[in-house]
Amino acid sequence: MKQSNYINRELSWLEFNQRVLEQASNPIVPILERTKFLAITASNLDEFFMVRVGSLQNSVKAGGTKPGIAGLSPLEQMEMIRSRVQKMNADQSDCLLQQLEPEQEKNGIIRRQVEELSAPQRKHLDKLFENEVKAAIAPIAVTGANDFPFLRGARLCVCVRLAAGNSLVPSENEGEDCFALIPMSNAISRMIALPAASGYEYILIEDVVSIYLSDIFPNRKVLDFAPFRVTRSADISLDEDGDRDLLAETQVMLDRRLAGDCVRLEIERSAGPEIRDFLLTANDAELDALYEIDGPLDLSAFFAIASLPKFQHLKDEPWPQHPSPDFDLEDDMFQVISAGDRLLCHPYQSYDPVVQFVQAAADDPNVIAIKQTLYRTARDSKIVNALADAAENGKHVTAIVELKARFDEARNIKWAQRMERAGVDVIYGVRGLKTHAKMCVVVRREAGGIKRYMHFGTGNYNESTAGLYSDISLFTCDPQLGVDIIHAFNAVTGLSVPLPMEKLSLAPVDLRESLVDAIRIETENAKNGKHTFIRAKCNSLVDKEVIDALYEASQAGVKVELNVRGICCMRPGVPGLSENIRVVSVVDRFLEHARVYHFHHGGDELIMIASADIMPRNLDRRVELMVPLDNGPCKDRLIKIVETYFQDNVSSWELNSDTTFTRLTPGKDQPFRAQMALYNESDEFYAAHNNPKTTVFQAHRGEAR
Repeated sequence: MKQSNYINRELSWLEFNQRVLEQASNPIVPILERTKFLAITASNLDEFFMVRVGSLQNSVKAGGTKPGIAGLSPLEQMEMIRSRVQKMNADQSDCLLQQLEPEQEKNGIIRRQVEELSAPQRKHLDKLFENEVKAAIAPIAVTGANDFPFLRGARLCVCVRLAAGNSLVPSENEGEDCFALIPMSNAISRMIALPAASGYEYILIEDVVSIYLSDIFPNRKVLDFAPFRVTRSADISLDEDGDRDLLAETQVMLDRRLAGDCVRLEIERSAGPEIRDFLLTANDAELDALYEIDGPLDLSAFFAIASLPKFQHLKDEPWPQHPSPDFDLEDDMFQVISAGDRLLCHPYQSYDPVVQFVQAAADDPNVIAIKQTLYRTARDSKIVNALADAAENGKHVTAIVELKARFDEARNIKWAQRMERAGVDVIYGVRGLKTHAKMCVVVRREAGGIKRYMHFGTGNYNESTAGLYSDISLFTCDPQLGVDIIHAFNAVTGLSVPLPMEKLSLAPVDLRESLVDAIRIETENAKNGKHTFIRAKCNSLVDKEVIDALYEASQAGVKVELNVRGICCMRPGVPGLSENIRVVSVVDRFLEHARVYHFHHGGDELIMIASADIMPRNLDRRVELMVPLDNGPCKDRLIKIVETYFQDNVSSWELNSDTTFTRLTPGKDQPFRAQMALYNESDEFYAAHNNPKTTVFQAHRGEAR
């Protein structure tokens, strides 16, 4: 079969997760950070099955045959995913059992098996089981597949096969072997701490339960038992055309998601065929949904080990966030922005100015209005509270809250209701679209008239993830951007056709067109013998129209450098197609999340930040923004930030034309780690503004006369 010019989206994502897993095996990474990376891969895989595999499974059941970008049908993709995930599961188990746990044990962190428990530890568990565990768990007798209880997706359970005898529940099948389920209680930690002379010893809750099965099922012979987990599809459509309002429909969708079809059944490999076949039948799952695991299930629980408080020496050296020298707590936020655009690079620079921007607007008597989008927010969101305060202070506040932000719907409903009670005008996005743009505008009455102050970002308004994700913030009061942003907000809140905008690009209106036009300018300039380049940093590259435009640019001689964190459907380095394209992926301690697009543009370099990745969903089915940077210092700094990523030879992987990735190594060059360089740059940036020996001398000038 002829090789496709494109890489399958799902397999590309799985290769990204493999790169994260490689961090868990990387000996230069501290052992508890490696444990964290392992937990991340498990959490990622859970969401992948809920969303992507759920979608493919629905398509297969509906008889769908439409191929993806690489030409594979939904069924072919499902088959390839299964094969790849089985290998990944084996790699995860090997990483935990053969690499991480031996290293943890050397450092005093020990997971005990049942047969390894000391007498004091067993005595401790006897007491714990009798006083806590026994009361918290609720075994469920199952007489057959027809009365199998509904189990919430991704919940760890133990299935027990019991010999015939006095049944827990009267049944016409009395005298036959039967099954019982023990769902693990959320009230009890997965990791049960054990008495130890030093260090930290623990046992998994499912292993504790296995010790006391005879107490849980007295007078019954336990024939077999095995931990298992059911993953359910979260690909549930929201009915936006119904009679109920969007808030009510979202709540209905959340209920339906809990009852989604089984897309994956994980079970310990040691389970007997009776338990395995029973669980498959009871969950109406095909054999290809079964994944037999060597070792513990649900490795995302090992976040608890990665965050043990008394083992800081086994974690990364702290990189405290630096305050921005552009913003001081004592300064007037609006005077600072009025003096010139400000650029922040998170998490190296503190996210506090973003929070303070909204808080200052809430308190400032001259502010008359605030408009802001909210996609994913923190659990205790200072920004949401500031918007509520602003409304209570008499300001006109509009918040566009995206109820369709997957897995954050319930939290967004709560925050929307909180703001509505305070008097905020809450808009639940646009029918048929997700509002993913990151924008806030503050309208202020000043001596010279009305002035608009803006924040644009590449990341969510979430103070928690802002300390973990690498993102860009731009503060500006550029008059034209002020006009454009009001047009963008009015289009969303007024359900109207957006007015033309001079600087901003808006999806699904013209963002793809703006990107493709910028690529084609480089292509034409290359054909005319001019100097050209394209650089981009994004999380995913899937859109065929943009990929084809980049292929054409490469064939014209444009040098294309792409830093794509996750999914990349483009094949670089193919002769005659993409030999001038280089794709790298940086995987390090912070999650790369910024979207930046940079073009030579005939010498007048064009660089833009965006909320959008290059995916059909972002460009066609979301409200997204792309913002150009015109200010000299901010523009120059952002260009330097983007260039930094292409110098990385420590935490970077390069995509080959055969779809494999190669980890870059320094070789004879000096080691260069992009994230460390950006952290050091922010440190130097802060020091240069706070050390009198390094700051620029500024003369005091008399007032204008």
